[in-house]
Amino acid sequence: MILLETVDLSKRFGDLRACDDVNFTVNKGEFLSLVGSNGAGKTSLVNLISGHLKPNSGRILFEGQDVTFAAVYERIKAGIARSFQISREGKIARIAALADHILVVVRKRRETFDVLGRFGLNGKSSVPAGGLAQGERKLLDVAVAYALRPKLLFLDEPTSGVSTREKTQIMDTVSSVVRAGAVTAVVIEHDMDVVFRYSDRIVMMHEGRFLADGTPEEIKANNDVANILLGVPLSA
Repeated sequence: MILLETVDLSKRFGDLRACDDVNFTVNKGEFLSLVGSNGAGKTSLVNLISGHLKPNSGRILFEGQDVTFAAVYERIKAGIARSFQISREGKIARIAALADHILVVVRKRRETFDVLGRFGLNGKSSVPAGGLAQGERKLLDVAVAYALRPKLLFLDEPTSGVSTREKTQIMDTVSSVVRAGAVTAVVIEHDMDVVFRYSDRIVMMHEGRFLADGTPEEIKANNDVANILLGVPLSA
């Protein structure tokens, strides 16, 4: 069942086509990875879908409803949420206690601790966000978005800047939580080991267009993907 669909979605910045007639579908319940080199158009696509950018043309349909020009809060209410890097937020966010980041979203203390518990952060509820280890801050970043009770959750590089061991811990937790909560997830990720391990489906963007769309096995066998992402065939 299709949860989200874009139809000929385009966004231009001057002569640059960040998204060029993109036709994108996300199926209900899947864990999808969106990959591509820097400047491929991944973040622009997510910003268009989440309402932080307005398209030049095309449509965005969520559960069959046209949300192309809906406000951000309307999309959140409908069930579309995305994570942001806490390290990029202001000083107040960094000094606020962990629980306060969730509480401001859910407004209920019991539910706050339930969300923190799902991500293994209950024991750090009174710790300022700025005092967390990088991996814990990544989990908090996802937990804040998850607390909005989305149907579709976009995760922006949840494993960037952490060790290989932490990447596995983060993705094991995130994958377990979203699947248990029947949340559809789209992950922007550069680490292809992470992508291949956790994804049901992988979509690759290149120069504002889709280059490939398939299962991890199909993407591994795609030479165009290998040449662009790795510079060598995946079988080498």
